[in-house]
Amino acid sequence: MVEKVAADAVGSVGEKATLELLDRAVAGMGGQSRAGQHEMAKQVTRAIETGEHLLVQAGTGTGKSLAYLIPLIAHSMDSNKPTLVSTATLALQTQIVGRDLPRLLETINPALERPVNVALVKGRANYVCLQKLEGGFPSEEPSEGQLFSLGEDTSVPHLAASMGGPQSQLGKEVVRLREWAEKTATGDRDELMPGVTDRAWRQVSVTSMECLGAQKCPVAEECFSELARSRAAEADVVVTNHAMLAVSAFEGLAVLPEYDVVVVDEAHELQDRVTGAVSGQLSVAMVHAAASSARKHTAITVDALNAAADRLDMAIAGVPNGLLPNGLNDEQLDCLDQLRDATRAALSDSKTDSSNAADGGRQLARSRLMLILELCERMLAAKENREVVWFSRNSTFDPQQGYSQPDETAPALINIAPLSVAGRLREGLFAGHTVVLTSATLAIGSAFEPAAGGLGLIGDGAPSWTGIDVGSPFDYPKQGVLYVAKHLPKPGRGTSPEALDELEDLIRASGGGALCLFSSRRAAEEAADAMRLRLDVDILCQGESTMAALVKQFADEPDTCLFGTMSLWQGVDVPGGSCRLVVIDRIPFPRPDDPLMTARSRAVAQSGGNGFMAVSATHAAIRLAQGAGRLIRSTGDKGVVAVLDSRLSTERYGGFLRAALPPFWATTDRSVVRGVLERLGSARKA
Repeated sequence: MVEKVAADAVGSVGEKATLELLDRAVAGMGGQSRAGQHEMAKQVTRAIETGEHLLVQAGTGTGKSLAYLIPLIAHSMDSNKPTLVSTATLALQTQIVGRDLPRLLETINPALERPVNVALVKGRANYVCLQKLEGGFPSEEPSEGQLFSLGEDTSVPHLAASMGGPQSQLGKEVVRLREWAEKTATGDRDELMPGVTDRAWRQVSVTSMECLGAQKCPVAEECFSELARSRAAEADVVVTNHAMLAVSAFEGLAVLPEYDVVVVDEAHELQDRVTGAVSGQLSVAMVHAAASSARKHTAITVDALNAAADRLDMAIAGVPNGLLPNGLNDEQLDCLDQLRDATRAALSDSKTDSSNAADGGRQLARSRLMLILELCERMLAAKENREVVWFSRNSTFDPQQGYSQPDETAPALINIAPLSVAGRLREGLFAGHTVVLTSATLAIGSAFEPAAGGLGLIGDGAPSWTGIDVGSPFDYPKQGVLYVAKHLPKPGRGTSPEALDELEDLIRASGGGALCLFSSRRAAEEAADAMRLRLDVDILCQGESTMAALVKQFADEPDTCLFGTMSLWQGVDVPGGSCRLVVIDRIPFPRPDDPLMTARSRAVAQSGGNGFMAVSATHAAIRLAQGAGRLIRSTGDKGVVAVLDSRLSTERYGGFLRAALPPFWATTDRSVVRGVLERLGSARKA
């Protein structure tokens, strides 16, 4: 199923037309055609023509967006259905809609038979709700710990989410939102500049479950979300995100228009994003909040609901955090059964009649009850449906330590997630559509099977697929060095004194210009504090400003260093001398107490496989490659990736992990790397 890229001079008419269009676009945008970009465009065209699924690894700098957008646009000219692009991150979604597609269409429109219609589709909560603005929903703010997550995409937080403020600040934000709502053409939160806090946005938006629906809402014809979906139904190319793709595939809901071809960009994130979108969490506080809302807005009796919540509270009081390998016990299941019956009865008693069809308060109350009913039914059927259940507790911020940690005294939360999303993706995504999955980090070595297996493309009944690696325009052995600090002790809790000394030595040699990636926020902050005392360079740390502001300052100041966690592992694109050293503190294995990863590892082992390699090592390999990929972003970049985890050289799985990395020139010699960094630092100042 896996193909090595080979030059193919003879192609279909569609391939030739696509390449001509690609060359026109690249020339018009002032670039140069690349062999990998050509090959990818040809392979995407073939996949569309044959209907065979395609996995494409395209290294940084390949120009993969153009390589898949051109074939999609060409196909959309003849198709009676839209083509789809799905991204994991808000940043890429914005880049495609706001930059890539407009520039591309400007150059190729004269060669097309008609203009291309592009639409953007997001979850309903991303749009301002006109009915809520007009007072159609109650103005209530659940207390901390009672907020409902109703299936919206919360995996990519907005930059303004960290903004706090007193009540007066909230009021100012809401006033600004109302003024903006009168002028905006889209109602899309991401068009509001500057942004607002999540708390303020909740005052003017609704989730999909809270929405009254087009049949009941009096302002449905003006609804920004409905208008966006209508535009998508008429579009040639629709850009969306992995969470919406998950809702469409798992729930069968018409949140996306019917499509025949989809390109999944940032495909290495698909399994995790889909899992996150279909995971659920139930708490006693949620039940009491739902009961209170139902009593207030529907005037029903909620004694049975509160009694069921109190009984569940006693059944889960004091339970330890972590995975439940055998599921909930009999008492807990009995409590959930009672809660399910009480919730079902409350829903029946609160049914909407024609006189209050547009009652937002009633709809909000019922949406909460429906969510609890759905969670109860999932948890009661978890074993049969191969879903994983575990207990957790909310974290609290420790002002003395400066970071959040689990609060063992907090009420327990019951979590549920699919053990595997492979089967459902096979049925809901791969069946009936042609799917192209692409990323800079999709294969480990030359093997696509680890990624394909997690998405449902391996095993009995799996559809046919092809995997290709179109390479990269970069000369990694000449441009970059991979240094593994083999002499350091195996990482333990926290950052060792030896690792801090190594970090100091590396940054001192390079004269700054270091992007330092850590496995935890605590580790990043402790290392930043230590380096500020030891070094005469500016150290920025994630959390001290918005991510955009930190990255901009890092890019603008060649000797400044930036310390951070996973969002920086995948979210930084800084070509040039400002990023000449990337430091990774440890191999990014999942946490050993991660319930879902533990359950998946055990399932692999029970079926005769190696759970550690199939789950933890594969997870780490892809993320390690993403982190290392921050170094070389253009053909002129040079630098060092330094891994302060000796296990990359000393453990047997080290070779597996290194196979996922770009082919840098590798060394464990500290003096050699110090010399390289000193020369890079001197060259920048010359």
